[in-house]
Amino acid sequence: MRHALVIVVSLCGLQYQAGAQCKVATNSNEGKLLAFYTAPIVFSMATAPEVMEPASIRIGGEGEYIPKPNPAIEQTGACFTQTSEHTSLSPVFGRPRITVGGPFGFALEAAYLPPVTIAKATPNLFSFGISQAHHFTAGPIGTGTTLMFRVHGTFGNVKGAITCPSSSLQQSSPVSPCYGTTPSKDTFHPDMFGGEIAAGFAPGSGGISFYAGAGANRINPHFQVGFTSTNGTTSSVDSTQVELASPLVRATVFGGATAIVRQIFDVGAQIYSVPSDATLFRLMGGFRFR
Repeated sequence: MRHALVIVVSLCGLQYQAGAQCKVATNSNEGKLLAFYTAPIVFSMATAPEVMEPASIRIGGEGEYIPKPNPAIEQTGACFTQTSEHTSLSPVFGRPRITVGGPFGFALEAAYLPPVTIAKATPNLFSFGISQAHHFTAGPIGTGTTLMFRVHGTFGNVKGAITCPSSSLQQSSPVSPCYGTTPSKDTFHPDMFGGEIAAGFAPGSGGISFYAGAGANRINPHFQVGFTSTNGTTSSVDSTQVELASPLVRATVFGGATAIVRQIFDVGAQIYSVPSDATLFRLMGGFRFR
């Protein structure tokens, strides 16, 4: 998780004013990396659109493969001495989630990753979603079409030795990155909210539904460095904050399928794409209680 979420730039030990705020353009490499690592955390829909019964509950989880960024955007230099970043990413990211059905086709979704240290990183992320679905029984295919409108958001942070883990520390060159003896204590905030619309249909009388949709996310990620370099008896603290000059709005498209087994268990797959940043493949599963 430490690598999967937030390796943005190797910031420690570079010549920049400690405690400064660095706003980067959306078309800079730092800006593109911030956006790239926000995409895997988007709280997309968990199943094909459906009208849940009031007070019904779905408890499940999701996991996804995280691609590597284009090497071209790993050439950073907007805020610090230009350097080539070689991000080593974990291939997966996952979280639990719960959905509760409400009246008039509404449903409330939530997910939380508590501040429990995993792989030397401590997430503290909350996601929510509110949806409204309507089923059209006179649809053109099979049992009809379900249309869903949905808003969602994700807030919180991930803390850990992101820029300068133990493996990157060095004491041979004070002007090179990660000059010190203590790993960095960095924080990434992937703050975002968005909206989407999706349509699903279930051909025939089977338990498999297919869906596709589109939307937009407003993202405002920022990254807080926390590294102390040492030089004999002296030390300097780098607490630079890297953030976008202004929030971004990213278009999204997605599609997938959900299979329901005996009305109590579902499995599904989804392709979720932020064309400007990344395309992700997600697997979902959950238990249903009525």
